[in-house]
Amino acid sequence: MLKASDFRPIQLDDRDRFIRQYERFQQVHSDNTFTNMICWNHYAHYQFADVEDNIILSSSIEGNRRYRPPIGPRNPSLLLDVMTLAAKSGDEQPLFVLDPDTKNWISLLYPQLNFYPERKYFDYVYRASDLAELSGKGYLTIRHQLNQFRKTCSPMVEPIGKDNIEEVRLFLEQWCDWKDCDSEPVLANEKKAILFALSHFDKLKLSGLAIRAESKIGAISIFEGLNKNTALVHFEKGLPECKGIYRAINAETAKLLVKDFTYINRESDMGVEGMREAKMRYHPDHMAEVHYIKRDELEKII
Repeated sequence: MLKASDFRPIQLDDRDRFIRQYERFQQVHSDNTFTNMICWNHYAHYQFADVEDNIILSSSIEGNRRYRPPIGPRNPSLLLDVMTLAAKSGDEQPLFVLDPDTKNWISLLYPQLNFYPERKYFDYVYRASDLAELSGKGYLTIRHQLNQFRKTCSPMVEPIGKDNIEEVRLFLEQWCDWKDCDSEPVLANEKKAILFALSHFDKLKLSGLAIRAESKIGAISIFEGLNKNTALVHFEKGLPECKGIYRAINAETAKLLVKDFTYINRESDMGVEGMREAKMRYHPDHMAEVHYIKRDELEKII
């Protein structure tokens, strides 16, 4: 029987274990990725159990513990153990499902369970060619802003690496001063996550781009592969001095990623005001959905 004590905090040295598992059982949502969990660990306190060739994840935010179904070979008995743990959690939404195949599997085993969508955690997934080419009427305004930026700001694009990573840190400090990160919990936690990613850039095997506008770094993106056909952009930031620089970092990142990936996942809007509209403006191909199961419904079947 799986116990809460079987879980331990995720640490940087666990990366190889997760990468091996995810090569066999490919993920579609950003929040299951090792990079996201380790970078946001200060906030969500991720833990995992390694049981019967499965990885089982949990998180704890403000004392509320949530679980996710096993990642690995389908094991109904182990799933029931996770559901039992979730039902004993104090959270009203203790079990989250982040991929459609697992949702369908659970539905076949427990048709009486209801799945409730959590829209603010849906990832936006775009065709890489759409973001790279920006063709058609749907991108007319974006193309105009991008062209204006290129004409007025003398941009230069470069990879993020050891030669400029300290300058990228300085850029992030400037970005946070502009956004007043410390007064907004979401931004304050994101700042910690980005700085962790930069501090462990090589060990996490991340990639990134920076755009210089008039010789100074004015925008960055940090990304990696999510699965065989999808890239994942973890962070994308820009300063306001040169209008259109957000359009530029998005387009330049897509031009690079389209060489190897069909899709680009740009993560969720987290319910942040204005973020949904901004992400929808780029016309996502589809969403990587998130659903939860309520505790009182789990209690009825264990």
